[in-house]
Amino acid sequence: MKKILTIAAVLLFLIWGYQVTILALAVRDQAQKEEARPSEVIVVLGAAEYKGKPSPVFRSRLDHAFDLYMQKMAPRVLTTGGSGGERVHTEAEVGRQYLADRGIPVENIYVEREGATTAQTTAASAEILKRMGWNTCILVSDGYHLFRAKKMMTDYGLDCVGSPRPAKDAGYLQTGWLYLRQAVGYSLFDLGIRF
Repeated sequence: MKKILTIAAVLLFLIWGYQVTILALAVRDQAQKEEARPSEVIVVLGAAEYKGKPSPVFRSRLDHAFDLYMQKMAPRVLTTGGSGGERVHTEAEVGRQYLADRGIPVENIYVEREGATTAQTTAASAEILKRMGWNTCILVSDGYHLFRAKKMMTDYGLDCVGSPRPAKDAGYLQTGWLYLRQAVGYSLFDLGIRF
């Protein structure tokens, strides 16, 4: 009986590993795809902020969203992200201020300031979009992050496309790790484990 359970566990692990590998390839494909098209809102996934200033990664996401806004891909932007442990600022508010300073009217910038994880942020963002009557969005993040975040948004019934921020090429190992990590994250999300 013990041998049968061990074999079953190994088989389940191999099947899961195969599925994660297939997902990692899908993550890679999405990361390299620019899908921006006219939509109702641009959703910028948050990243770290330092004392009211966006981190380089967050700034790059915001700059990309600004460019899409200026190309008239959407008439409004939703910045996202909670406090990340800081008491004064949230990523969403820092993003709003950064975009306003660049010239987007404040009334065209909405905020989702509660999300601490991708699952929380996409859930809260989807709720805001639905409450406002918006069904289409351009999701801006790092390329490797878009597959999982986009799937989460579409699970809420939104018509969502991905637009990766411009980024420096990373090495094969680092890039592969990022794809694999996102594949595992989505696999767990699909199993009902939210983080």
